[in-house]
Amino acid sequence: MKLVVQRVSSASVEVERKTVGRINKGFLVLCGITHEDTEKNADVLARKLCNLRIFEDKNEKMNLSLKDVKGELLIISQFTLYADSMGSGNRPSFIAAARPEKAEPLYEYFLKKCKEQGVIVEKGVFGADMKVSLVNDGPVTIILEK
Repeated sequence: MKLVVQRVSSASVEVERKTVGRINKGFLVLCGITHEDTEKNADVLARKLCNLRIFEDKNEKMNLSLKDVKGELLIISQFTLYADSMGSGNRPSFIAAARPEKAEPLYEYFLKKCKEQGVIVEKGVFGADMKVSLVNDGPVTIILEK
């Protein structure tokens, strides 16, 4: 699994011009799933994500976690994180991304594990054409991979 984590002051996702997920302070997370990923990968990343200390404390040091600041998560499934664009052509290959029948249940499992960490979790619609809006705070962007 690969997560692109952006610290945000707000974020939202729309499907067919309807807002399906919205958060205030927290993380916008783009979540890619590959063939080898398991529930164990999701367990590790859920704990790491919810405890990742990238919010500033009173001394302006990145020392506080999502839980510490009562932040929220907006998690968007994104198979394109596993694009291979270094081949001979200019069109990326997505063969490293898990097929929907594997990826969607693992994505839903990951959402559940994040909720179990005591964090508010919003999501996009798996496989839909989504419009994602965010106000990146910092900007701070971290990649987590397991």
